[in-house]
Amino acid sequence: MVVLAKAELEQIALPAAQPPMADVRAVDLSAAPGPDRAAAARTLVAACEEQGFFRVTGHGVPQELVRAVEAAAAGFFALPQAEKEGATGEPVGYGCKQIGDGGDLGWIEYLLLCLTSAGTKIRIHTYVVVSLLPKTIPDFAHRLAYVRRELLEEYAAAVRRVACGLLELMAEGLGIEPADTISRLVADAESDNMLRVNHYPPAPRPEQQAGRLLTGFGEHTDPQIISVLRSNGTTGLEIAGRDGAWASVPPDADSFFINVGDALQVLTNGRFRSVKHRVVVSSERSRVSMIFLGGPPPGARLAPLPQLLGDGGGRSRYREFTWMEYKSCSHRGRLVDDRLRPFEN
Repeated sequence: MVVLAKAELEQIALPAAQPPMADVRAVDLSAAPGPDRAAAARTLVAACEEQGFFRVTGHGVPQELVRAVEAAAAGFFALPQAEKEGATGEPVGYGCKQIGDGGDLGWIEYLLLCLTSAGTKIRIHTYVVVSLLPKTIPDFAHRLAYVRRELLEEYAAAVRRVACGLLELMAEGLGIEPADTISRLVADAESDNMLRVNHYPPAPRPEQQAGRLLTGFGEHTDPQIISVLRSNGTTGLEIAGRDGAWASVPPDADSFFINVGDALQVLTNGRFRSVKHRVVVSSERSRVSMIFLGGPPPGARLAPLPQLLGDGGGRSRYREFTWMEYKSCSHRGRLVDDRLRPFEN
């Protein structure tokens, strides 16, 4: 249960507003090679240029797997608060209301899990999953931890395949060769991939009666290359257009939603925009979202791809830097900060 003091509630309260529904482009990842796949690649590139956000169909992730992971997440967040707070680690584990180190607050509790690649399989750090189990549970907890880990591994691997498939389709649409130029940054054995599970409890009744909304997760862009998001069909996610106006993302029970991240904006020299987004809480229904955050290896050097600078060696908008350098810098600021500014030429 998220509990905030009155001053904290005031900090995250928002005026009641009803933004228009966003027109979110759909990209069919199952399109067959030929005209259909070429059309899907064009749609993907246009969506990344215009919004930095789209939804993907034909992704191949079984609905039964998605539902099982959602149920496991809901079960964890339903545990007593003391038991959830025991699932802490550094830098992963359980968190409540505090987002990052910059002082941002939200009507949220979450799990942050580190993923490590092993060949074609993704492994959840064992100690993280075991730590999610209350210490009062007897030895069968270790068997339960194993089951949960297997479930999370299967889901994480499936969603990473979606991310890599999209990045390869993206390379086709941009005319970049080889096709895995971008996707291999997410598929590498050292890739900095994370799985974030967010829970936004129903808005507290006094705030609903006052006609206000609450910030669940404040305005921000994702630092990574690509984010693959799935929610339990509840509204609340909003994206900002180029004019700064907010639009509400319609819930979708079957699709995954994709965010262009800061690192991808750099790789495309600003051609693709890292979308600003936030979560607003107004519903009487809990919102659970699961986000695969695909990042490059810590030592990977990021800079605009030469293929996108033109034959004449066009101007690079960003200086070269490592992912770890950028990640360290971004963690020191507030959510709303423009984290790419220090790396601009």
